Amino acid sequence: MSADTTGAVIPAPRGPEPGATPVLETVDLRMTFTGRGLRRGFDARAVDGVNLRVMPGEIIALAGESGCGKTTLARTILGLEKPTGGQVLYRGRPLAYSSHALRRYRRDVQLVLQDPTGALNPRQSVYEAVAEGLRIHGLGGGDEEALVASALARAGLRPPERFFLSYPHELSGGQRQRVVIAGALALEPSVIVADEPVSSLDASVRGEILALLLRLRQEMGLSVLVVTHDLGLAWNIADRIAVMYLGRIVEVGPTEQVLADPKHPYTKALLAVAGEGVTARAGRPVLLQGEPPDPTRIPGGCRFHPRCPALADGTAAAAGIADRCRTDDIPIIPATGGHMAACRLPGAVTA
Repeated sequence: MSADTTGAVIPAPRGPEPGATPVLETVDLRMTFTGRGLRRGFDARAVDGVNLRVMPGEIIALAGESGCGKTTLARTILGLEKPTGGQVLYRGRPLAYSSHALRRYRRDVQLVLQDPTGALNPRQSVYEAVAEGLRIHGLGGGDEEALVASALARAGLRPPERFFLSYPHELSGGQRQRVVIAGALALEPSVIVADEPVSSLDASVRGEILALLLRLRQEMGLSVLVVTHDLGLAWNIADRIAVMYLGRIVEVGPTEQVLADPKHPYTKALLAVAGEGVTARAGRPVLLQGEPPDPTRIPGGCRFHPRCPALADGTAAAAGIADRCRTDDIPIIPATGGHMAACRLPGAVTA
């Protein structure tokens, strides 16, 4: 058991079953947007060769600053964007993009948005909001009311019947997020992709929603991919963390290992602004310098090198790798393996 920054008790992670087949996997996944308007002629490589596995019953956090490509990666995994290269595999099979195949896939892989107010139709009652997915997929029938009630109860809205005729404006932010989660649960998914699931909530209810996701994983065997900029959230909830920078994963591994002993300078810099309780485990803070990354202007060599503290302070030069950092691309991290970092610094585990 652990507690988040609000003091809410969070169940200990169960973790994925050893030797299991990934429920979701990306293989050299790429998503490039062709430039338009003022940036005509510039292609944005939002996702640029990502290998990622989500195991049954696993919670994995996809972390990085705004513009790193994590939301585009999530949208591509959900089938909302068709990749320009690579594959998304669901239970070992490549994702097909016919309307029939996507319909079934989107029932099994559900999205929970970060803003519950925007995700809910203000003119729909809670019952209608949760029942909508059942009706779209032709489920429920005469059992619709029971399924809606079950989903609301699982999401922590009890007694569920009390919320049937409520509207979003009558609920608190935490209750609205629980309704959004109930709408996903009604379809009995295998995977939930949660995009910044607590970023719009008050601190007092953040821990409650994180504890709910952990409990659902325990009870239903759900896999959860959490998209977040908050490494503190990842520390509390995730079995593994994948840190993303400029379209690529630059460090991945068990959450406690990555956050207690980060290998990539970018991960260390993110930890420096993550707040006390996480930074204390990472040693001396490393401040992130320079401009935010631009996916239309990816530098040669290691794509982090223009902002890398190890180049700025001479650490890379002392290690004899400074020239390679500026000129030689870093290999893409494979999907297999434990704690890995795309970095040539001594002590890093180079992919």
